[in-house]
Amino acid sequence: MTYETTRRTVLLATGSTGAVALVAACGGGGDGNGSTSTSSPTGQKTTSAPAGKELTSTDEIPVGGGKIFEKEKVVVTQPDQGRFKAFSAICTHMGCTVTTVSDGTINCPCHGSKYHVADGSVAHGPATRPLPAEQITVEGNSVRLT
Repeated sequence: MTYETTRRTVLLATGSTGAVALVAACGGGGDGNGSTSTSSPTGQKTTSAPAGKELTSTDEIPVGGGKIFEKEKVVVTQPDQGRFKAFSAICTHMGCTVTTVSDGTINCPCHGSKYHVADGSVAHGPATRPLPAEQITVEGNSVRLT
């Protein structure tokens, strides 16, 4: 009789101390800024960065407000003239997509959570965690997701 060793059997056999070490070693290949690392067929580590897709022009983002990009799941705001920010468009409460930006907040329709356009922090619950920041670049009149 043969047995296949799975991560579950290793976790069960190693107990809680070994399981913590094993789980910590099973982290994702991302670097925290939206790019991912993989190994090529030759064994070399390669990094694929996001394409730098153009989202919109700066003229489309109102001062004190923002615009939601559903496909990219990103909201871009302009808290002050010429200062642009980007955040995940996924509410940290229950994972709904935010649908509006008004009166200085990014708004989720599901349970009423609101986030400040300046920093993504919670303005009104039930959410307790801020919207994660996304990386954008502004070049001339172009806002790009990086």
